[in-house]
Amino acid sequence: MKNKQIDMQHHWMPFSANRNFKQGPRLMVRAEGIYYWNQQGDKILDASSGLFTTPLGHCRPEIQEAVTRQLSTLDYVPHFNTGHPLSFQVASEIVDVLPEGLNKVFFVNSGSEAVETVIKIVYAYWRARGQGQKTMFIARQRSYHGVNMGGISLSGIVNNRRAFNPGTPMTAHMRHTLLEENRFTRGLPDHGAHLAEDLQNYIDTYGAENIAACIVEPVSGGIGCIVPPKGYLQRLRAICDQNDILLVFDEVLTGFGRLGDWFGASAFGIKPDIISMAKAITNGAVPMGAVAVQEDIYDTVVNVSDDRMIELFHGYTFSAHPLACAASYATLRIMKEEDIITRTKKLAKPLEDALFQLQDLPVVKDIRNYGMLAGIELVPKDAPSIRGSEVYQNLFWSGVHVKATGDTLIIAPPFVMDAKEIDLLYTRLHNELKKH
Repeated sequence: MKNKQIDMQHHWMPFSANRNFKQGPRLMVRAEGIYYWNQQGDKILDASSGLFTTPLGHCRPEIQEAVTRQLSTLDYVPHFNTGHPLSFQVASEIVDVLPEGLNKVFFVNSGSEAVETVIKIVYAYWRARGQGQKTMFIARQRSYHGVNMGGISLSGIVNNRRAFNPGTPMTAHMRHTLLEENRFTRGLPDHGAHLAEDLQNYIDTYGAENIAACIVEPVSGGIGCIVPPKGYLQRLRAICDQNDILLVFDEVLTGFGRLGDWFGASAFGIKPDIISMAKAITNGAVPMGAVAVQEDIYDTVVNVSDDRMIELFHGYTFSAHPLACAASYATLRIMKEEDIITRTKKLAKPLEDALFQLQDLPVVKDIRNYGMLAGIELVPKDAPSIRGSEVYQNLFWSGVHVKATGDTLIIAPPFVMDAKEIDLLYTRLHNELKKH
């Protein structure tokens, strides 16, 4: 496929430097296993699992077959007062790997929609309890909760917010936990658990009677793998319990094995009240997301209405789409049958050892990791994001795909990698970073 055969003037690309891209397009034209191929035929190691979406590797035959079979049987069903059997089966498969008690699943089409759904469920819950004034959320700086208007109100990434005047829900942001004294920590940092007290400070300022929920990512992935300090998440759970505030884990990126267990909640031994999820739920094959809630939240919302009436006026045309359900069911069956969680636990240490060999390079400012997720923060050049963009593009042309956010490279390899491919990843990263 030649660039000159493609008219690129009409597609406005998301989260992209559009003018820069069109000067030297980076086009993926094929994928298989843990590799992409670009428009020039170069083989590219996928070190970020697509966009953290494809941990089982690309173009899995089992998922292809499931989607094809579904498409030839039942292509679409509206889920407003009708349904199809597979959505209920997928919900059961998800509940099977969630912390006990999180056993009601609401399907959406993306992580951003999952977070919007969280907001509405939280509002509906408190209203059903007769506490409709509880509308405020507490989130964190440098957090990512999608790009819908509610999600960017919760998010703590300034560039995602500054142009869009976010304001609903009202949100206060706790300090992030990326501390200088934790640089080059393997796994959970020792310092920073005290920052959980920011939640208590906001309670003292605004009143627990007005705060609906605290929402955090177990590990802040999209901003560059910010790992929670030891005891931090446990303290948030305790403060929420003491003040009748819901705790929400946004696991759109961390769900389905990324942190060495099915969810970050399981990895850290904490049960939130609500979990949002997406990305790996279908191995990236078909867009899908979901929200799981504790049974008492569902019961509170559903039982307040006459049983002939709609309880939650929310949903999407493509919620629980048959093709997405087919892809998700096949994905979850593969993960269980191939014992993917055990595999991620075995791979996490070799990945950590390989990446931390880079820490003595002058351009490397910090390395952070947990499970099969890591961030390599680079020393800025000229202005923020310039070096990160340069390194990302150079790596692409040298045969490695990573996600770059600002000056941080985010490494999230497929779970089907092996030790030899981790060594290949290290070699290509080292060869590029030593030039800077």
